[in-house]
This record gives sequence, C-alpha cells and structure tokens, in this order.
Amino acid sequence: MGNWVVNHWFSVLFLAVWLGLNVFLFVDAFLKYETADRYYYTRKILGSTLACARASALCLNFNSMLILLPVCRSLLSFLRGTCSFCSRTLRKQLDHNLTFHKLVAYMICLHTAIHIIAHLFNFDRYSRSRQATDGSLVSILSSLSHDETKGGSWLNPIQFRNMTVEYVTFTSIAGLTGVIMTIALILMVTSATEFIRRSYFEVFWYTHHLFIFYILGLGIHGIGGIVRGQTEESINEGHPHKCAEYFEMWDDHDCRCRRPEFEGQPPESWKWILAPVILYICERILRFYRSQQKVVITKVVMHPSKVLELQMNKRGFSMEVGQYIFVNCPSISPLEWHPFTLTSAPEEDFFSIHIRAAGDWTENLIRAFEQQYSPIPRIEVDGPFGTASEDVFQYEVAVLVGAGIGVTPFASILKSIWYKFRCADHNLKTKKVGHAALNFDKATDILTGLKQKTSFGRPMWDNEFSTIATSHPKSVVGVFLCGPQTLAKSLRKCCHRYSSLDPRKVQFYFNKENF
Repeated sequence: MGNWVVNHWFSVLFLAVWLGLNVFLFVDAFLKYETADRYYYTRKILGSTLACARASALCLNFNSMLILLPVCRSLLSFLRGTCSFCSRTLRKQLDHNLTFHKLVAYMICLHTAIHIIAHLFNFDRYSRSRQATDGSLVSILSSLSHDETKGGSWLNPIQFRNMTVEYVTFTSIAGLTGVIMTIALILMVTSATEFIRRSYFEVFWYTHHLFIFYILGLGIHGIGGIVRGQTEESINEGHPHKCAEYFEMWDDHDCRCRRPEFEGQPPESWKWILAPVILYICERILRFYRSQQKVVITKVVMHPSKVLELQMNKRGFSMEVGQYIFVNCPSISPLEWHPFTLTSAPEEDFFSIHIRAAGDWTENLIRAFEQQYSPIPRIEVDGPFGTASEDVFQYEVAVLVGAGIGVTPFASILKSIWYKFRCADHNLKTKKVGHAALNFDKATDILTGLKQKTSFGRPMWDNEFSTIATSHPKSVVGVFLCGPQTLAKSLRKCCHRYSSLDPRKVQFYFNKENF
C-alpha cells in the first residue's frame, strides 16, 4: 500500500480535487435553488427536484468543459515537450489523458441521468399543477398567461390543460436539444466499450463524432428558459414569503401584494464550453494542416504474419522515440484515422510504421499495398504525438515489455539506443535495457533488425523483478508496456511490490502506452 501511495499520490490528489469540485458545485447549486427567494414560487410547483435538476446541470457544464481537453493531442505533446524539466510525477499525469477522459465521460453520464430523472418529475408536476382547478397557489401560478404582449409572465411551460409533456418536450428548444444530446451520449458511450473499439473500430470512430451534436445542443439548451424565477423588481414589490399566502387577492387594487412576474435564466452552458471548443477547433485546424502535407512512401516491406512495413518521408517531420502517428488512406476511407507507433529511430532519415492485419481497415490497406501492378495508395499522416515511452532515457534502467504487435514502440527505442552507443552519446542516462518480447519466433527482430536472445513463453515476472532489484539496488527503473490490460495489471503489481519505500533504494515506475 505504501509503494502504491508513493507512485500514485499526485494522481489521487488530482482525482480528489476533481471529485471535490463536482461535489462542491452540486451542493452549492442545490442549496442556491433550494433556498433562494427568486425560486420560491417555482419550488411550490416542483419541490426539491428543481434544485436537483439545476445542480446536475451545473456539474454537466463543468465536466463538458473538461471532456475535450484530454483529447487535444497536439496540446498534450506540447506540454510534454515544455515539461521536460518537470518532475517525473508531473509528466506521468499526461499519460493518463484517456483514463481521465473516460472518467469525465462517466461523470457526465451520472449527472445526465440525475438531470433527466429530475426533469421527468418536474414535467409531471408541471402537468398536474396545470390541470388543477382547485384554486390553490400552484394552480394560480400555472395559469399565468404566456402572452407577453398583454403583460403576461408565465411560470409553467405547459400553456394549456390539454397540452402533453411529450408535446412540450419536442417543441421546445430545451426539450428537443435534451433528447438529441441524450441519444448522442448513449451512442458514444456504448460504442466506446473495449469490445466495440477492438472489433468494430469504425463504429466507435463514427459514433464518437456525435460529440459535435452534443456540444452544439449543450450550447443552446438553455435558450428557452423553461426554468424561471421571480424578477428582482417583483420581489422588491412583494416578497414571496409575505405575499404567497395572499395569492387570492393579488388582483385586488387594495392589496399590497401584486401578481408576481417571472423571467427565464439566461443560458450559461456556452460560457463553460466556449474556451475548450475554441482550443479544440484550433487543434483540429493544426492537425488538418499537417495531414495535408505530402507523404512520400520510400519503401514497402511485407513481413511474415501479415505485417506491413511502410517507410516514409515528410517535409518538416521530426520525431522522438516511442511516439505515434495517425494514418489515413483516402482510397479506403476518407474519414478514418488509425494510430500506429513509429518504429524508426530519430537518427534515421525516414520514419516507419508496422501494420498488422487486425480488422477491415488494416486488411484493406495491406491488400492495397500487396497489389503489384497498381499505383501505391496515397497516405496521409498526422502527428507525431507523445507517449510515456518518450521518457525511457530518463531512467537509469529500462524494462521494455511488448506483447505481439505491441513491441512496435520499443523498436524505435532499441534502434535509437544502438545509434547512441555507436556514436558514443555521453548524454545517454540509460545504462541497462531489458527487452521482454512475447511470442517472438525469429532469431532476428523483424522490427529492429537486431539480434536478440529470445525466451519463449510468458516470463516469470516475480523472478525478473527480483533479479533487477538485486542487480540495481539503488537505481530508478522504468517499466514500459505496450500490451493487454491483464499484463498491465501483473506488471503494475510487481512495480509496487518490488519498489522500496526508501527513495534512496530501487524504485520501479510503471508506464503504459495509451492512444
């Protein structure tokens, strides 16, 4: 437990602050709508579900502001480069961008459910109070005129007794945008499951772009001003706590209490999401510009096990070890972009990727390059983008673990180390690299071209970590993985188990590729 806290204290603190802000915003908004005089008459109709709906709406705005930031990949790469002088703990947080993106999405789903359920109760109470004919306060409030030209100031969005909740939902801006946003959110979340992303990436890719409808709907959701409160002038003329009991005499000239006037709250969601949306648009413009630069394919190699190697050149392209790019082939799909780790070293005069057949898109791409008498398909490239593997040379000892095609990030690292040793690079901090390659069947690595000693089968991780800890008792060891989640759990546990609580002794830091 102690080792876990040492390695993850900043992540825990960051999540605690985020969760704390969600709780604070919810409670603060709930108390505001539950106690404010402005909403006294609204609460008479709706009760506490008014406060629940508005509190969850505020949390939705807050998390919708955050949801785009973790997927601004160019921004994260820039921060990674500018934070090269930062501590290892701070830099590691950038590697959890997709995890935080998912957590924010789950929080949006939670508050969406609260918001919808609260409004279902609200509209039911609006409907029942509009149909009431007993002359009670809620029936008088619900019957206030909607005709603004005649001085009307309504509180209940249901204008007539025979008007249904469904009609109001699909004819009001708030109701219609709410339905659209909910459908878009359901499709995005369900298509982002691990099974869909791995097996039907196209479904995930296209449905995730429904976020455009979600963001647009959120920006205009509050224009209708369905939830209304009493105006300041009306409160000053007749305070609701004093005048509510005299509602039957509101129209009497001799009564000091006048009929209350109401107004809708101006939309606020756009204020929360404006800056992140502008930042994201700038990000997409930059990435579009980079992707339109010409890519020259200099070499095509077909390796065993249906692995395609592409060596390319591109003007102004600069990379670091462990980075990845997004690749698009317009002849296959003009809209689909797929991430691939760079397998070349920065010291080489080209950049390369290795593509394994793992789905319709990759199979079609490999098939297109296998056709000998047809022109080479045009490739568009966006990137490169940073990953955890960029920090490999910041460790004295590095352990690289790749499963299957997951060895690709480390091909770049191993090549770069070879070049650095060849050129006697004295700035190289790393003195020892262990390369654990699972399921290799060649004496020579097809990715790096380097000969290596291959051990078949799954390594005994406890033995490996124990040996490393014994051999390097005072070193900082970086463990890098590109592979399945089950393997990540095993390695993360070993890193915690074999790290010493004494900072002067061996420390294992776990890093996993995420893109």
